[in-house]
Amino acid sequence: MTLHITGDAAADRLLSDDPLALLIGMLLDQQVAMETAFAGPLKIQERVGSVDAATLAHYDPDQLAEEFKKTPAVHRYPGSMAGRVQSLCTAIEDDWGVDASALWTRDAPDGREVLKRLKALPGFGEQKAKIFLALLGKQYGYTGDGWREASAPYGEDGSFRSVADIVSPESLLKVREHKQAMKAAAKKA
Repeated sequence: MTLHITGDAAADRLLSDDPLALLIGMLLDQQVAMETAFAGPLKIQERVGSVDAATLAHYDPDQLAEEFKKTPAVHRYPGSMAGRVQSLCTAIEDDWGVDASALWTRDAPDGREVLKRLKALPGFGEQKAKIFLALLGKQYGYTGDGWREASAPYGEDGSFRSVADIVSPESLLKVREHKQAMKAAAKKA
C-alpha cells in the first residue's frame, strides 16, 4: 500500500510506512494545501532526525518551533503547529505506548470506537477524526466494522470529499473542485 497525497515520493513513502507521520500530516491539514500539510512529517523527520512520538513529545518546545520555521516552513503557523504536534505526540506516548497505529488496532476496535479514540486526541475534532477514519478505511487497510458509517460522509465509496479520496493527481483535482464548490455554497448561504 502506497499513499499518493503529496506528489513527493519520499513524503508519500513516509506517510505510507509510518502511522504517526500520517496522523501528524492529518493534524497539520488546516489552513494550508493538503500536499503541504502531508509533506510536513518528512520535513520534521529531516530537521529533527525522527518522527517518533517519544522524541517529539520530549523535544525542547522552543527548538521544535524553530525547526518548524526553517524554510520551507512546516506550516504557515509554525509555532502553534509545533505545539500541537508536540501535544499529539505526548498523547500518543502516554495513552498508546508511542504506537499511533494502536488507535485503530488495539483490541480490534470497530469504526465507532476508532472515531471516539481519534476525537480524544489533541487537535482532532469531529470532522478531522471522520476524515482520518475514512483515510484509514479507504487507503490504509483498516477494516473494522462500521467504519464507513462512523466516518460518514467521508467514507462514502466513490466520493471526492477529502484527503481520504486522493489516490492520483486526477483525484486530487476532483477533491479540490468539491472543496471549492462547498466554499462557494457556504458563501451563498
